[in-house]
Amino acid sequence: LQNVRINPSSISFQMWKDIPVPFYLSVHFFEVLNPKEILQGAKPVLGQRGPYVYREYRNKTNITFHENDTVSYLEYRRLFFQPHLSNGTEDEYIVLPNILMLGAAVMMEKLPNFVKNLMSTALAFLKQEAFMNRTVGEIMWGYEDPLINAINMIVPGLIPFKGKFGLFIDLNNTNTGLFTVNTGMKNISQVHMVDSWNGLKKVNYWRSSQCNMINGTAGEMWPPFMSPTSVEFYSPDACRSLTLVYEQSGRFQGVPTYRFVAPKTLFANGTDYPPNQGFCPCLQSGIQNVSSCRLNAPMFISHPHFYNADPSLVDAVEGLHPSKEQHGLFLDVHPMTGIPMNCSIKLQLNLYIKHVAGIKQTGDIKPVVLPLLWFAESGSIEGSVLKQFYTNLVLLPSVLDYLQYILLGLSVPLIVSAAVLMAMAQRSAGEKSPGAPAGQNKPPPSSSETTPLL
Repeated sequence: LQNVRINPSSISFQMWKDIPVPFYLSVHFFEVLNPKEILQGAKPVLGQRGPYVYREYRNKTNITFHENDTVSYLEYRRLFFQPHLSNGTEDEYIVLPNILMLGAAVMMEKLPNFVKNLMSTALAFLKQEAFMNRTVGEIMWGYEDPLINAINMIVPGLIPFKGKFGLFIDLNNTNTGLFTVNTGMKNISQVHMVDSWNGLKKVNYWRSSQCNMINGTAGEMWPPFMSPTSVEFYSPDACRSLTLVYEQSGRFQGVPTYRFVAPKTLFANGTDYPPNQGFCPCLQSGIQNVSSCRLNAPMFISHPHFYNADPSLVDAVEGLHPSKEQHGLFLDVHPMTGIPMNCSIKLQLNLYIKHVAGIKQTGDIKPVVLPLLWFAESGSIEGSVLKQFYTNLVLLPSVLDYLQYILLGLSVPLIVSAAVLMAMAQRSAGEKSPGAPAGQNKPPPSSSETTPLL
């Protein structure tokens, strides 16, 4: 127990501070194969590209211990492209929706017509189209777009940022917010549990207090002696707490584990699963509207390829093939310590697009939740860390278990031998004793002392 607490003197502290597990971010893009036809009302046809793989390094800074059994920290992520693990380069071009333009169009749908007409004129002047052809590097890490300034000029505050726009620009060389978690020094059952995030006990993105709750851990470790039920963690990327449920017991490289997976209710809508009503407005089950924490853009998250989602989402586009093996997320945790041994967290980013009257660049696009990309953050304990983990938490306890049976097995014949020797000693002592009890050495009576039978 001493070694799973967050304490500079514990074995696991350095692992918690600078995670030694090699994490990889694998990104798959959905290339639009029929952009002209979509503008005419056709069903989108998609082709998956990638993966484009990045080595992810994580380290904690600003570590501050508090008197109330908590510790605060910032965790930074750094990503480095891995050409030898990727199916393609960052210089490759991919046709995707013009996220800024189509997103802004949906956000402006209820504004006065003259504002939308002004935007349409600005789009024509800037030669903006509904679909764009950009490199992987630009889509990931940002590109300059005059549309940002134009939107801010026409509708101030609609997209409250300036400079480059990129889908992962906020994930590299940045932190995930100020986490304050329990150290477990006073109560081991609370170790790693989140006390606050960015000073907040709950977020204010959603429409119910339950959905705004910050539950569980920060997603790296859990309290020891886990039960095969469920695990919770707060995800800044998803803007909410996530609950995974127990699926089965297993082993990873000889280490016993519990596997936790996403329940079908994770992204269910409020109709199918009432506790999720606070995450609405909802569309079909299987996608979650994250516009409230993503600058009000019409963005949705889901499982890759709409796995576990309403079939109508899959049928609305061509090129998706959902499967549990490829698209289901999982977490394998050592139940005694609460330390993950192997994991793969997978999510998909989607954009809601449609025809918007007054903005001619949207053509006759039919309303559709269009997949942009999906990614997997995966990692497993290996090498010297795995060897140390296996030796300390599997091998040595097994040896001690076997040793107690061996000692028990050896003690049984020793106890029996001791009992036999004790019995023999008592018998020998009885035979050599000179003062036998009265009546035992009395001679038999003579014939004259007996009573005649006749």
